[in-house]
Amino acid sequence: MLSSGNEIWRKKTTVGGKSHSRLLRILHIDPERNWGGGEAQVLGLLTYLAERGHQNELLAHPQGQLFERSQKLRVNTLPLLVRNDLDLRPVGSLRRRIRREKYDIVHFHTNRAHALSLWLPRGKQSPKYVVTRRMDYPTGKSRYTRYLYNQRVDGVVAISQTIAVLLAESGVDSKKIRVIYSGIDCQPFELLAPGSQAHKEEVVVGIVASLAARKGHRFLLEAAALLKGEGYRFKYLLAGEGALRRELEAIAASLGLIDEVRFYGFVTDTTRFLSEIDIFVLPSLHEGLGVAALEAMAAGKPVVATRVGGLAESVLDTVTGMLVLPGDVKALAGALANLADDPSLARAMGEKGAERVRRHFTLEQMARGNEAYYYDLLQGTN
Repeated sequence: MLSSGNEIWRKKTTVGGKSHSRLLRILHIDPERNWGGGEAQVLGLLTYLAERGHQNELLAHPQGQLFERSQKLRVNTLPLLVRNDLDLRPVGSLRRRIRREKYDIVHFHTNRAHALSLWLPRGKQSPKYVVTRRMDYPTGKSRYTRYLYNQRVDGVVAISQTIAVLLAESGVDSKKIRVIYSGIDCQPFELLAPGSQAHKEEVVVGIVASLAARKGHRFLLEAAALLKGEGYRFKYLLAGEGALRRELEAIAASLGLIDEVRFYGFVTDTTRFLSEIDIFVLPSLHEGLGVAALEAMAAGKPVVATRVGGLAESVLDTVTGMLVLPGDVKALAGALANLADDPSLARAMGEKGAERVRRHFTLEQMARGNEAYYYDLLQGTN
């Protein structure tokens, strides 16, 4: 039997092939104001856990979309403002809350949230602390990294094998790391017909990503200029907002791509956006897993992406799409040209991508993996 100050009993349930008889009290912490792939995963996890009957509380930015959306669930949502990793203002109230509420699990969903673990209570009566690592940047092999991951939390969720390897190389105890892939809700995309080049006169290439340097938009624009010079008729739809919008618009203009490139801004209906494109591209320099690529695959679109981070795990090269080296403009242009020249190949890749996502990268699989990990940590079997 699991120990907790506030025990919530119910009939036995099976999680990960194991039988459990008690629901959990879980505190989730995500203080980011902006909405991104990580916040979508947190909302999906909260939705699943609430439906299962677990008691969830969320500390989130009061002006963020995660805060707003989670209030529609059976989740006690509370405001949390954290300016940076050195902001100690919320520590006192957070310590008191953890001691008072006697949670089973405290889950840090961002690096900023993880930094708070330095000041939180540890001991036999403390909850199990979990952190999710989503970025494929090296964490730095330092005493601070080892302390933050090995001493201040009980478990580490890596959203890809690549991230797990990077963590281990930085000195994180590999026994504390569990790979749980991010997932998506496939249902909205199932009505989209797989295939490519539904447009008679031109091929439409799309990307959904924040307009940041690490997403590699510049390389896509340079590849577009090469393809235009070779006589290809492409349209490029760029969905997303970010600090680089004006710079990227200027680059597109300088490359003579004003008629070919359209900046959509932030897109709320990804399904509709994906229905308008033939090929999805994600030329990232860094990528934890690439949820946008998963959504495109679920929509039956072939994916051209870079061989970085978790993208090399989600996108199967020559099967569900094509992988190129980051920053290789010629290879990126070549991959797009190959798919434009061979519609049957593009369609087959789209169909196989949709099947792959349904089998391996659903929100339910992600949520079940986290739920099972919680129980394993409480039972000391992580």
